[in-house]
Amino acid sequence: MALLLKGKDVAAAITERSRRDTEALKAAGVTPTLAILRVGEKDSDLSYERGAVKRCAEAGVEVRSVALPEDAGAEEFYGALDALNKDSGVHGILMFRPLPAALDNEKARLAIAPEKDVDGCTDASLCGVFTGRQTGFAPCTAQAVIEMLDYYGIGIEGKRAVVLGRSLVVGRPAAMMLMARGATVTVCHTKTKDAAALARGAEILVTATGQTETVGAAYAAPAGQVIIDVGISWSEAKGKLCGDCVFEELEPLAAAITPVPGGVGAVTTSVLVSHVIEAAKRGAGR
Repeated sequence: MALLLKGKDVAAAITERSRRDTEALKAAGVTPTLAILRVGEKDSDLSYERGAVKRCAEAGVEVRSVALPEDAGAEEFYGALDALNKDSGVHGILMFRPLPAALDNEKARLAIAPEKDVDGCTDASLCGVFTGRQTGFAPCTAQAVIEMLDYYGIGIEGKRAVVLGRSLVVGRPAAMMLMARGATVTVCHTKTKDAAALARGAEILVTATGQTETVGAAYAAPAGQVIIDVGISWSEAKGKLCGDCVFEELEPLAAAITPVPGGVGAVTTSVLVSHVIEAAKRGAGR
């Protein structure tokens, strides 16, 4: 039976560390503050916002919510974003995407000040991940993968890792972060021939395809491996949230595996809050 890599304890540890950092910053006269910019009221955005606000409260981070109507025009939207970029009291900006069709997602993404890009979506942040420089922040879910491995004492250096998925949100940045920690990384995607065979050779397998339960026993290493399932989507067949992995097939074969829900997703908002605090530290020269 595999070790279950649950995100709750990881998130709690990150939050406690963040709380201590926040107390030190406040003692120095700096209050870490996250601005949440939302257009419309999509259920998924509202759910994530509630989670982020709760996690911020636990860590002592303040939140400013800027909610614009679904039909907000470009002038109203960029006016709000520009004000947040220029506000010295705001250390991080979380902008919910995708935006309504009337707004340009790419232009909006690039308009966030890199030093406040705590969600890791700008080109400057991604450049930092790929070059190892401290510009912006890593995408939160990609960093959550590393946080999970570190918390459970799973070594990365020298390991063979396979990442299924090449998105800029998770796949590619996760691969670069694993490589930066000394892993030998293979990235598989929709054009990869026999991805299952490559996955079987991995000691660490990260699934980030966004395709419900498409990774089954054929992807498992014979000797057991560590499986980090990043995917989460609704399974009509099972009537519940599931990951990329067929958990029932992989759990008996793996050495360790993340459940869905309750795995990586539980860590993401904690990483976001830690980024806000790090942004406040950088702004204060600490």
